[in-house]
Amino acid sequence: MFPEYRDLITKLKTTDHHFTRLFDKHNELDQQIKNMEDHVTPGTPEEIENLKKEKLHLKDQLYTILKKASA
Repeated sequence: MFPEYRDLITKLKTTDHHFTRLFDKHNELDQQIKNMEDHVTPGTPEEIENLKKEKLHLKDQLYTILKKASA
């Protein structure tokens, strides 16, 4: 996610607790979605869709933080 901001992400993960929390939650949702899609854990298509929307919302927030921090 955001390879052009790799160094900045590393920096923010050590200095910005809000960013770290959002980043970790995004990764948790990503894993949860993969597990549901691979039938490792149960999940309806609606649940998966809702998790994907939540993940996208987090990604938007992370991108906003990254753009602001890089300016």
